[in-house]
Amino acid sequence: MIGVRKRHTCVVILGAGQAGFQAAASLRERDFEGRIILVGDEPGLPYQRPPLSKAALLTAIGADMSTPFRPAAYFTKHEIDLKYGTAARIDRDRRAVVLESGERLEFDYLILALGARNRILTLPGADLAGVQQLRTLDDAECIRSALETATQVVAVGAGFIGMEIAAAATKLGKQTSVIDPLDRPMARSLSRPTSNHFARLHTERGTLLHFGEHCSSFLGRESVEGVEFVNGESVAADLVIVGVGVEPRTELAEAAGLAVDNGVEVDACLRTSDPAIFAIGDCARFPTGNGRDRVRIESVQNATDQARFVAAHITGAATEYAAVPWFWSQQFDSKLQIAGLSTGSDVELVLGDQISSAFSVLRFRDSELTCVESVNKPADHITARRILGHPRGLPLDVARQGNFDLKSYAQNMVPA
Repeated sequence: MIGVRKRHTCVVILGAGQAGFQAAASLRERDFEGRIILVGDEPGLPYQRPPLSKAALLTAIGADMSTPFRPAAYFTKHEIDLKYGTAARIDRDRRAVVLESGERLEFDYLILALGARNRILTLPGADLAGVQQLRTLDDAECIRSALETATQVVAVGAGFIGMEIAAAATKLGKQTSVIDPLDRPMARSLSRPTSNHFARLHTERGTLLHFGEHCSSFLGRESVEGVEFVNGESVAADLVIVGVGVEPRTELAEAAGLAVDNGVEVDACLRTSDPAIFAIGDCARFPTGNGRDRVRIESVQNATDQARFVAAHITGAATEYAAVPWFWSQQFDSKLQIAGLSTGSDVELVLGDQISSAFSVLRFRDSELTCVESVNKPADHITARRILGHPRGLPLDVARQGNFDLKSYAQNMVPA
């Protein structure tokens, strides 16, 4: 069926976030003539999420926080049927999605772009007013409104979202604290040199960092007044944002009998165990190019690249997915850009000057470059993506040479 372009062919896309929207747009860009149905479980136009934890929180109250991918006219012009609803089940035998409303959407191809949901921190006091999470536009609007009057803000979780929110709150002049059971910020993702840079950055701006601490409860009667640690100590708060990770939304896939394991399992072409059904973005777990790992990546780039790949695959470009992952975060005046995956890295080399806050950390696994973290070094980031996408890669012994220069090395690489 791959490559079908006939007008009667229908692609149903579940999820109208970055991956879902991009899949619909890319199909039209590739001259797909069939019907496209894009189903989202939030009313209104599909919108971008990254700004919600960054600049959007600094926007004045009353201003529109939404950042739609495209205006309504775009969907009409490109004949993308945008539906608001929630899928109840997938009928694989009859090739249909059944919505909770009872409506049936028949498909030739189904793309699961279901994303992920926030993990819930089930502690005493979690239902107090002022304890918030950030995932949707409505969440961001609630947090921004609360920031108008809050004086003591606590971020529970020192991942990317927690640290970005902490940066925004500190910029607004709030007394801001971050709590995490690990010993440094973004520890699950970053090397120690990069992580320590952001710890210093936040501390210099006045953020209070409580690492190695486990929360036991949220204090208060009707509204939150503080966060208590397991050791009995506490920190005052009138606004708490909980960011302790996400879980892939896999219930529909599992109920339909598709393979699921920390995400919807897909092959190198992003097909599920049913070849008519694809999974992309935050909900998909896929094999990496080196063949050693299966990963699930939560990033805009991954969602976008996988959406474009599936659109190409459906319209006849039958290859294997092999994009180099990349990520970014902006906190105060430091921009972090990451190329590649740090899974299993065992050696780190620092290029540049950590004191001046412009450096890159090269991470290796089994003596081969797998990831580069760049802080305020955009040229290094672009170069790293080129190297990681080249068959030659970068061996550890070469990078350890005294005169090694990342840009020069990339310039001397034979084009792949």
